[in-house]
Amino acid sequence: MNRPGRSPIRAYRAHAQFIAPAGDSAAAWRLIPGLVMAAALYLLMLWAMQNLLQILLSPDQFNAFTLSVQNGSTAIGTLYLLFSFGFLGLAIAIVTAQMHQRAPLTLIGPPKAALRQGIAVLIGLILLSLVIWILPPSEVLAPITESKAVGRWLMLLPVALLGILIQTSTEELIFRGYLQQQLAVRFDTPLIWMGLPALLFGLLHYRPEAGDSAWLLILWAALFSLFAADLTARAGTLGPAIALHFLSNAIAILFVAQDPALSGLALYSAPMDLRDSVALRQALTLDIALLGLGWLTARLVLRR
Repeated sequence: MNRPGRSPIRAYRAHAQFIAPAGDSAAAWRLIPGLVMAAALYLLMLWAMQNLLQILLSPDQFNAFTLSVQNGSTAIGTLYLLFSFGFLGLAIAIVTAQMHQRAPLTLIGPPKAALRQGIAVLIGLILLSLVIWILPPSEVLAPITESKAVGRWLMLLPVALLGILIQTSTEELIFRGYLQQQLAVRFDTPLIWMGLPALLFGLLHYRPEAGDSAWLLILWAALFSLFAADLTARAGTLGPAIALHFLSNAIAILFVAQDPALSGLALYSAPMDLRDSVALRQALTLDIALLGLGWLTARLVLRR
């Protein structure tokens, strides 16, 4: 069992302060029901929104909207999917306040420090991405085609960036905030407080259409979760993890979309057939390497 204020790894000294607010409500009977309650609230809010839209739209408009959300290949469908994560963020905030009797902001860490660290890491990651794009490794990327007119893309960019920020921040609140804090305050070993959220995060990225290569998608997501958890433990806030997650998703959703299910906002597209195991393995191997570089860059920024 862990005690607030302890950290078995020297580099994670800031983590003790980050997890301390969870110390008074770390019982297992709160964690599992809390997750169930958050999921139930989220589904209830989505249901309410669907019913509201069904009232406001004509049957044809509602059916067209539902189809666009299901495949994510339109701008409105992708935006709705991104912003709907706000309901999940609200749900976890309610659970934190009611089930755990603590302020939802404690899931983030000190807000000013989180903002400062997040901006610094984001700048470092943007510079890294520009270097990678300019250097020869960019030549190994799949051929891309323009998917959207630049003018329309620029018009949608501010709201799209906000949507991605909501989506990525919500996922970090749940996995590196709620889950990591509640587990770390009970268990010293990172095998639990890093490993269990990573396993869950990976499994949630399972895509059956990928066939025998689906495990690579799970591995990629699990590695991302481990890197984000490490950055959170080093920084003592969610700022760096949100920055890493935000830029990763922004590139995949806004600039070069490989997944047709989230291509409605992309300026360019390089569609990939997940059933093509060779292409998928090549792409994910490259993504894992780039993710590792991003993680190392974030660590260097945090050490300054």
